Amino acid sequence: MESPVSTPAVLPLHLLVPVVNNDISSPCEQIMVRTRSVGVNTCDVALATEPECLGPCEPGTSVNLEGIEDQPIYLAVKGVVFDVTSGKEFYGRGAPYNALTGKDSTRGVAKMSLDPADLTHDITGLTAKELESLDDVFTRVYKAKYPIVGYTARRILNEDGSPNLDFKPEDQPHFDIKDEF
Repeated sequence: MESPVSTPAVLPLHLLVPVVNNDISSPCEQIMVRTRSVGVNTCDVALATEPECLGPCEPGTSVNLEGIEDQPIYLAVKGVVFDVTSGKEFYGRGAPYNALTGKDSTRGVAKMSLDPADLTHDITGLTAKELESLDDVFTRVYKAKYPIVGYTARRILNEDGSPNLDFKPEDQPHFDIKDEF
């Protein structure tokens, strides 16, 4: 029987912090996530603290990335999107690491920092010790404890939007497909 899991849908993720690189033309980070229905649904996703960013969504396709009641909580590290809902006490609304959610927070994880300037994918200038810490936390915490639900577009697309030919799905951390899918 064919799995009802659909092709991943591209969802814009509105950032809460200014981007360090002023050449960025969009305030959005693209995240690839699987959907529970057959087919691809595209939906603008905004964090609850940015209601002006809300865009039109198909009924039943809205996703909350920040941890509102009964909604999944996502965060990305090294371009891999994890569902950290089972760690709601750490990542849910008002929890100590909630600032990491809804974005690629690779730098913050590497530096063990919740400073808004560090909540970005950019690892430029990190020390060898910080990069080692990043790899350790990525493997021992996120990959070990939380299901992978997708990848950031930055990981699979080049800056111009063309496919990243170096992205090889078979070399990536894989989805943990569960029975409900």
